[in-house]
Amino acid sequence: MVEAKKIDSANSIIKAEIENQDLEAKKDKIAKQLAKKVKIQGFRPGKVPVKIVKKMYAADIEQDAISEAVRDVLNEGLKALEIAEMIAEPEVVKFDKGEEKIEVEIKVFTRPEVNIEGYEECVPEIEKIEVSDEEINEELQNIAKSLAEIKDSEKEVAQKGDIAVIDFKGYIDGKEMENGSAEDYPLELGSNSFIPGFEDQIVGMKVGESKKIKVTFPENYGAKEIAGKEAEFEVTLKKIQEKIPAEINDDLAKKYLNDENATLDTLKEHVKELILSRKKAEVFAPKKEEILECLVKKYEIDLPESVVEREVEIMINQEASKMSPAEIKELQENPEKVKELREKLLPDAKDRVKLTFLIDAIAKKENVDVSDQELSQVIYYEALMQGQNPQDVIKYYQENNLLPVIKMNMIEEKLLNKLLDDKLSSEG
Repeated sequence: MVEAKKIDSANSIIKAEIENQDLEAKKDKIAKQLAKKVKIQGFRPGKVPVKIVKKMYAADIEQDAISEAVRDVLNEGLKALEIAEMIAEPEVVKFDKGEEKIEVEIKVFTRPEVNIEGYEECVPEIEKIEVSDEEINEELQNIAKSLAEIKDSEKEVAQKGDIAVIDFKGYIDGKEMENGSAEDYPLELGSNSFIPGFEDQIVGMKVGESKKIKVTFPENYGAKEIAGKEAEFEVTLKKIQEKIPAEINDDLAKKYLNDENATLDTLKEHVKELILSRKKAEVFAPKKEEILECLVKKYEIDLPESVVEREVEIMINQEASKMSPAEIKELQENPEKVKELREKLLPDAKDRVKLTFLIDAIAKKENVDVSDQELSQVIYYEALMQGQNPQDVIKYYQENNLLPVIKMNMIEEKLLNKLLDDKLSSEG
């Protein structure tokens, strides 16, 4: 007899009593199947008596029979509940084996019912975002500088913004520094690419002049053996170069956009879109947080207990990664502290799980999705940016079942951008 009942739209319980006679019937069936395959000395293949098989493999046969009986209970319960798909592995929460029967209770977890009516109310007002001609011109100037041509200058005295071509040799405690010298080194004055104070002391030097420059390496300098130490550099200014910005015209557009058909107007439109994207990203960031906070407060939905528990475990691991070995040991040895941590993290875990279901439902309503190709492109790009092998990264995500999490994060970002873009358009 199987009794199946929904606790709520995300959690259900299946109860059953497995009678011993039913279990014995399953044992007989399993033993007969095993007798056809098992090899036992003194018997021809397939001719081993079932009685001997049951005796020799009693524990395994019983375990297989119980597993099959529990699966039958689960399948019958799912059919009664009209559940086609579970969202997490079922949990056997009761298993009492008596002399005549086994009492079993199984919890199953499903996608909850989600009512998202009125979600648009969570999208805040946004002031119109505009791009001025001055901003476009400033960006064009920056592009022209980035494509500047470097030419020798007739200047005699180095000034900030110039490129000083120098020879230098560094000493610490009177000894020449390892990797502390160079010839014909082009140093842009004001770029702050050298030790603090070095470039400032070159400003005002004349071409052909040599001087000694004293500086102190920062305490947090990368090479620890010279961090915080005073150094002296012998510097000779060989010549001065200048950056000649490119002219802002159609040729600049062709070069920058790598398009022979590009014009200055094309470049201006491109620059306008870039600036607009930056401004939107800046304006949208806090608005996205507002939307998420509003959705959490606005809706109450049933949450699958197993999914919430899994989220708590993830959060505990995240907390543990910030702890010292001593703190982790204390946590492992003190069940009460683990319980306190679980209780502390539970509300946030519930909010995270709630948001996942809400975002999923709203994304479907808004026809927002992320294709496998988009997912692969993002992972590939991020792996390259971090100097990692994209194939290794994708394999790692697959083996650790992280691709659905990354995809959901991308869907969330895409959805929030769409909601805010739509709001912006409606108010424009």
